[in-house]
Amino acid sequence: MESKISILITCLIFATAFQLLLPVSEASLKVGYYKSKCKRAESIVKSTVGSYVKKNPGLGAGLIRMYFHDCFVRGCDASVLLDPTPANNQTEKLSIPNNPSLRGFEVIDAAKAEVEKECKGVVSCADIIALAARDASFLLGNISYKVPTGRLDGRVSNSAEALQNLPAAFFNLTQLEASFAKKGLSASEMVALSGAHSIGRSHCSSFTSRLYPSIDSTMNQSFGASLRKLCPDPKNATNDGVVPQDFVTQDKLDVQYYKNVESLTALFFSDWSLLTSTETRNQVDTYTKEPEKFKQDFINAMVKMGSIEVLTGPPGEVRGPTCRFVN
Repeated sequence: MESKISILITCLIFATAFQLLLPVSEASLKVGYYKSKCKRAESIVKSTVGSYVKKNPGLGAGLIRMYFHDCFVRGCDASVLLDPTPANNQTEKLSIPNNPSLRGFEVIDAAKAEVEKECKGVVSCADIIALAARDASFLLGNISYKVPTGRLDGRVSNSAEALQNLPAAFFNLTQLEASFAKKGLSASEMVALSGAHSIGRSHCSSFTSRLYPSIDSTMNQSFGASLRKLCPDPKNATNDGVVPQDFVTQDKLDVQYYKNVESLTALFFSDWSLLTSTETRNQVDTYTKEPEKFKQDFINAMVKMGSIEVLTGPPGEVRGPTCRFVN
């Protein structure tokens, strides 16, 4: 009898230890987290996002990109939303990957203001970003999924960390895979998330190295020539122009991006790099033929990305009444 009790105690100890080894998100985030805390939280965010994105689809692309940029730097903690202060004048939103290209801050501000009216100090800014990205995905791509919530907001934001953690448009496949692997995401998940390049826009400076002094061999030459008309040589340009990331279906989150990759009409060198391994090239080709598979893989990758290094206890907080400053 004593031996059975000893075995049972040992099993419980190992089970507890295993739980401690799990990412905090797996144990703490859950779908419907706000159901008893702030019942209308998700519907308020959805309504707010809808009111903005229906007027300007580009903001939907911005919200999905914001989610990605937030989660890749210090985890999904809304650090990307923090404004500079005298104590910290170089926050993430001022970093080169985010400024001036990251959009959608006004949508998060509006959603937070409405949620605060309903349930003061309950809903985190990090969760609002995750929910807003989900709602934007539905509005732009008819992609619907449930978001585990329960994140807390971080208190630290550093522009240098954005440069260190966000993959660049000039990355090759090895660099891309390493960047995503550091966040616990596979090469396959990286390819699926890259589908977000079917929406939004890009500054010319992100790809003009492929256009000048000559059009790179990794780009369709006719496409490159058309881009040159929109993006002058940086040596002579007076401003940094902006173009759609997908000229075919620029406001739709769909598989057109992967068709662009195959036809060498995607903007970034990192896009072309998806063709440089058998595995990723085959995945790109599969998505062009199976849109529903892309949608499911995109959903799975978006949910998984939302669990990166989340805060569910101290030093995390529910920031408020605004997402722009710590409490």
